[in-house]
Amino acid sequence: MNSAPPNIVPTLVTERLALRAHTVEDFAGSLALWTDPGVTRFIGGRASTEHEVWQRLLRYGGMWGMLGFGYWAITDRADGRFLGEAGLADLKRELLPPLGDVPESGWALLPAAHGRGLGSEAMRAVLDWADRALDRPETCCIIDPVNTASTGLAGKLGYQARHTARLGGNAVTVFYRRRTPQVP
Repeated sequence: MNSAPPNIVPTLVTERLALRAHTVEDFAGSLALWTDPGVTRFIGGRASTEHEVWQRLLRYGGMWGMLGFGYWAITDRADGRFLGEAGLADLKRELLPPLGDVPESGWALLPAAHGRGLGSEAMRAVLDWADRALDRPETCCIIDPVNTASTGLAGKLGYQARHTARLGGNAVTVFYRRRTPQVP
């Protein structure tokens, strides 16, 4: 099976991480991520099935081709190990009120990667890329109000809570971040 990453997905490199296009080989890591109760507790509330994770991987590739942005696989620069996923999406969520066409940022890391600042490092790279590459005035993220770790990270990244919305019958906080102008 050809699993070469699409050349339209830029690779982002930080001190400890490489964010790159997903490949077929990331299925096992993504499945471990999306079936871990510590990860899914605040994101959907249940483990994903193999089918759902496979559909997620396909959706990641499709977003890049159709929207010009999407999700990256987060890997350890030292050994290439899969650590999680982060990026921007337009998921057309059934959210009230809706997000419109504002790119929605998101991140999820395997529990072994928690507590080391890797989510912040990955998302800073994503948002720096977005500020340079996307002509959008802002991005948003939605977070379960009980998820204090993600709420804290959103604040560190410059997101500010704007309102509460309903997603699947649950209240979520919607945060927005204004684009940071880039100096040439």
